[in-house]
Amino acid sequence: MAAYSINSTFKLNSGYEIPRLGFGVYQTPPDATEKAVSEAFNVGYRHVDSAAAYRNEAGCGNAMRASKLPRSEIYFTSKIPSGGMSYAGAKAQVETSLKTAGLDYIDLMLIHSPYGGSATRKDVWKALVEAVEEGKIRSIGVSNYGVHHLDELEKHIAELEAERGGKGKGGIISVNQCEVHPWCPRNDIAEWCAKRNIAFEAYAPVVRGARFGEKCLVNLATKYGKTEAQVLIRWSLQKGYVPLPKSVTPSRIKENAEVYDFELSKEDMDTLEFDEYSPVCWDPVKSGLDN
Repeated sequence: MAAYSINSTFKLNSGYEIPRLGFGVYQTPPDATEKAVSEAFNVGYRHVDSAAAYRNEAGCGNAMRASKLPRSEIYFTSKIPSGGMSYAGAKAQVETSLKTAGLDYIDLMLIHSPYGGSATRKDVWKALVEAVEEGKIRSIGVSNYGVHHLDELEKHIAELEAERGGKGKGGIISVNQCEVHPWCPRNDIAEWCAKRNIAFEAYAPVVRGARFGEKCLVNLATKYGKTEAQVLIRWSLQKGYVPLPKSVTPSRIKENAEVYDFELSKEDMDTLEFDEYSPVCWDPVKSGLDN
């Protein structure tokens, strides 16, 4: 497999490159976000995954500016919340996120969940397509979309192309972000995305610690001289995913980025293949198209 480093990127369908390791800030309190993101920058992360619903876009923006890193070297993601699921709501949220984070553009904007029904999902996608055309967003994608939602989105894109004037006018899917780990592998979604060169981002890649102590994981951590979290992040990278580990603890932020000096063997990767579906977060992926 390819040799990864913390500087490795994935070239998106939009043409932009996204760092293959991201730093998540889900449930990080607003007043702790700037410190955590700054710590992440200090140890080499260049990709921050936030959302309007997390209420910490401002802290991310503050850390970006305080870092003195060129804006072009930092990849920032936000998301349209369930409460903003309308054409007008999405347009307004893009403006609010830009202002809150204090940015001229957002690298990636995702639809946070598929809730709202088919017509609403199409309207929100159209709003994001327009924001890309206006230079406010560089790449767009979705989060918590199952294969049925993704199939529908492809139909919406074709419809928008017909309605808006041709190829490319319906937008380009660059990312789908879901809870992904060995106990919630979502192989069907991974395969769908891989066939289309869509980056598959993995949130909760260390299962929120819920599986720490399991024999298979402990054995691998011991074998490689790594933490159980590092083994799981490495699993995600070797799958070709974009893991988004989160922490507010400086030592763990550093450890979670130290996953490039070892490689899980094929046999050891196979030991983390489970016929199990046990998400530890919310699960909009399974919601019906009418929801």
